[in-house]
Amino acid sequence: MIEDSEDQIQQFLHYLTNERRYSVNTVLAYKKDLASFVQFLTENGGFTGFSNVSNRDVELFMAFLDDKGNKRDSIARRISALRSFYHFLIKREILRKNPTESVYLRTNEKKLPRFFYEQEMVALFAATTGEAPLDRRNAALLELFYATGMRVSEVADLTIAQLDLTLKIILVHGKGNKDRYVPFGEHAKKALTDYLDNVRPELLAKSGQTNDYVFLNNRGGKITSRGITYVLDRIIEKSALSAKIHPHMLRHTFATQMLNNGADLRTVQELLGHSSLSTTQAYTHVTMEHLQHDYQKYFPRNSNELKKED
Repeated sequence: MIEDSEDQIQQFLHYLTNERRYSVNTVLAYKKDLASFVQFLTENGGFTGFSNVSNRDVELFMAFLDDKGNKRDSIARRISALRSFYHFLIKREILRKNPTESVYLRTNEKKLPRFFYEQEMVALFAATTGEAPLDRRNAALLELFYATGMRVSEVADLTIAQLDLTLKIILVHGKGNKDRYVPFGEHAKKALTDYLDNVRPELLAKSGQTNDYVFLNNRGGKITSRGITYVLDRIIEKSALSAKIHPHMLRHTFATQMLNNGADLRTVQELLGHSSLSTTQAYTHVTMEHLQHDYQKYFPRNSNELKKED
């Protein structure tokens, strides 16, 4: 952590202790929450001071906490601590920009999972076409996310030993040290084979070291979760789609497509690595194709036989 940022935190903690008269435990909780945010930024691209934090950084931090299984109340508390910290910095005229201002987390409502429609996936895949090494790596990344519904942390930590290209199956090390097998199809196999045979060795040579991770960054090291999100952001920009993207949206898309095409909830639960079926049930609310089909078929006003009378 750089010196100025440390001083800003100490000023804030002093303010909580001496002006707000918060308890020792409360002040320590604020300190811990701020430290976890700085650690996240440091491990995912680098922390260069609180003045350089963006709204996107805060949103990615929230997504990271969610991926790690934190409850929404816990996430809300950390964001509240971060928001109080920035309010203090703005009030004392230490900083001018508050990246938490437009960030909002609902604690009492469940938002439906956001997923990509089929035509959007076509646009995303089109944006990864190209012969450049990183284009081919990105194509393999996108194919794997779409084909397996893996979590971003699971893809970032994936090693070559977990892949069986012949059987087209992956041994995924999931949350809570729970392993599961997840199959993938020919499109993902083709993209992975091309990447592993023709691109990964070239990237690995840049680092001058060896590692067993499947996906590497442009310097030959292991790509981070934030690095994957950055890659997907660039794909979105290239595709001209207007949506914001997070790797979890591809996981939602996988689950939705499985259910749309007749998979049962238990199968999807196993493939996603959900510990509870209730978590998987959230996707039953977004199987739009089935909803539209049944609506058009059974709602009487959609029938050609139903004529409007003058």
